Amino acid sequence: MSGEEEPRSYYVGVDVGTGSVRAALVDQRGVLLAFADQPIKKWEPQFNHHEQSSEDIWAACCVVTKKVVQGIDLNQIRGLGFDATCSLVVLDKQFRPLPVNHEGDSHRNVIMWLDHRAVSQVHRINETKHSVLQYVGGMMSVEMQAPKLLWLKENLRETCWDKAGHFFDLPDFLSWKATGVTARSLCSLVCKWTYSAEKGWDDSFWKMIGLEDFVADNYNKIGNQVLPPGTSLGSGLTPEAAKELGLRPGVPVAASLIDAHAGGLGVIGADVRGHGLICEGQPVTSRLAVICGTSSCHMGISKDPIFVPGVWGPYFSAMVPGFWLNEGGQSVTGKLIDHLVQGHPAFPELQAKATARCQSIYAYLNSHLDLIKKAEPVGFLTVDLHVWPDFHGNRSPLADLTLKGMACLWSCRKRWSLFLWELLFWVPVPPGISLLCRAGSRAFSILPQVPATAFRRQRRGRETCTSLTTFEAMARMSKVGKVVFPRLEDKKYYDKKYQVFLKLVEHQKEYSAIMSGD
Repeated sequence: MSGEEEPRSYYVGVDVGTGSVRAALVDQRGVLLAFADQPIKKWEPQFNHHEQSSEDIWAACCVVTKKVVQGIDLNQIRGLGFDATCSLVVLDKQFRPLPVNHEGDSHRNVIMWLDHRAVSQVHRINETKHSVLQYVGGMMSVEMQAPKLLWLKENLRETCWDKAGHFFDLPDFLSWKATGVTARSLCSLVCKWTYSAEKGWDDSFWKMIGLEDFVADNYNKIGNQVLPPGTSLGSGLTPEAAKELGLRPGVPVAASLIDAHAGGLGVIGADVRGHGLICEGQPVTSRLAVICGTSSCHMGISKDPIFVPGVWGPYFSAMVPGFWLNEGGQSVTGKLIDHLVQGHPAFPELQAKATARCQSIYAYLNSHLDLIKKAEPVGFLTVDLHVWPDFHGNRSPLADLTLKGMACLWSCRKRWSLFLWELLFWVPVPPGISLLCRAGSRAFSILPQVPATAFRRQRRGRETCTSLTTFEAMARMSKVGKVVFPRLEDKKYYDKKYQVFLKLVEHQKEYSAIMSGD
């Protein structure tokens, strides 16, 4: 451009997780310019019931977006994208919140993704053996939307179900809130609602499980306009949403993604050239994305559908257009790390030591692990401690929500250095480090010679609007952040740990059979 500096363009990505909302501002070079986060409220009125507020979540989206665009020329912001957890948002016909609880509190109108209230409903759905179930590993998860919808119909008929006008996946709620467009994203509907990218809704499934209501109104309440992720929605930001977000009206807004799938898109599509990785020059179908947050997800794509019992999918075009997606993983891994840490007797001492050093508790744990591991790899500290981590049931490949967590050879000592050892089996360890373990490898076989590519959370793949500068920004954001190679010499140790790992679940089932017998 005759030596002149290229005009700057900016993009805003909003990521709604389980406990907070994050926003990032990047330019067309893929440079992260600003980041902000805001906690969101959660309620647990009874065991296995987890709820949030769509109004509270939207307010948090507005707070973080305003923060990251401070001092920026709003006319240079070219696009906005949302990703979020696959929680269920319920609104009435006038788009007002409806209660998803027995207390009748309409402010709590979101059934969170990790909610397990619909156990009876999901059992009955799975007993139908309907053909759509082959696309979720043969067994529907209680965390998907159909069992939750059935629970609402059976338990909150008058206060919620009969008044409902719209059931949104949370990512689709956010894009509607921003644009006024009720179109749903292919990502959410295919992965969590049994929608087929090729055939659409299956009337016979909804009739068979007792939700024929949706068929009767042509799926108006759950989505009869479905768009690929990244599609520009309507006329962009509405004036009302623009004012609340601190942006200008008309900014393009993309059809959304589930949060893990946004990360999967970023990793699967990463530019790995120049790092000496064996996946360089190989097709993207040879890659496995491991996405770590409140849960951990293992994602792979293929040109043809692959059916694996207990592994979600195959989902067509749900993440990468034209490819089938399979997804395994472990539910609430990150949340369970918090639970384990905060419930340990040594937690007050740990908290005091971390505060004295002006560190987070996890930064302090990581630094202390480096001190106590001596010459051996840090994972070797777990030689006498074995953990089965499905404290919230097994997502894949066993698809068994009745499984519980187990710890074997647990010491009663309060020494908090042992407390560190108890953390070593978890996937993922919170920010800054990931420790090699086998807890996640039951979903997919991860060969030890395949390096894992780690990315900062702020660089996760975001949905895009179709402009040249947006594609340029995405290309530049997809550079490798850090490369982590496995230690092949440690493979024998972890092979033995894995054998113990498999024994743990075998024993748990034996104990259950003994106690339930005559």
